[in-house]
Amino acid sequence: MTDIANARFLIISTDGFEQSELFEPRDQLIAAGAKVDVASPERKPIQGMKHDEKGATITPDLTLDEVDGSLYDALIIPGGVANPDALRLNETAVNIVRDFFDAEKPVAAICHGPWMLIEADVVEDRRVTSWPSLRTDLENAGGIVEDEEVVVDGNLITSRKPGDIPAFIAAIRAAVAEAEPVPAA
Repeated sequence: MTDIANARFLIISTDGFEQSELFEPRDQLIAAGAKVDVASPERKPIQGMKHDEKGATITPDLTLDEVDGSLYDALIIPGGVANPDALRLNETAVNIVRDFFDAEKPVAAICHGPWMLIEADVVEDRRVTSWPSLRTDLENAGGIVEDEEVVVDGNLITSRKPGDIPAFIAAIRAAVAEAEPVPAA
């Protein structure tokens, strides 16, 4: 069992993330006492979006190359169209997703974030959900697509859209609470 106040979360993101899908989980987990790091290909500020309008930026805490997945209890992948579309072309980002799966740690992706799951080849025979335009991609990758606000299949947590964020965060918290804690760094 992992106490949320002692948990460590990694969010991977780049330009074009959906603002609410990064900031709301990050801020709520920090408020609960967790440590949350944002990793991106570079340390320069990344641009958030509020649907199709520019939103806030955030400066990553580390680069993807600096990530040591063994230090984290869970991985979060926000959506936004451009964010996962760019990250799925980044071999380091894809390997981070695979490494969390191999370690059987919770991996949570929302909206367009499941594109990263497809690229990492981890959705076959798994129950998943996403933004509607990705559902055929998920089915073609062998996923079992459901239209629910949050779908939990073992260590995999997926949600459809910003309106599902409360259920998404609750599922992340529950998965980490049930997981074995990561040794302190």
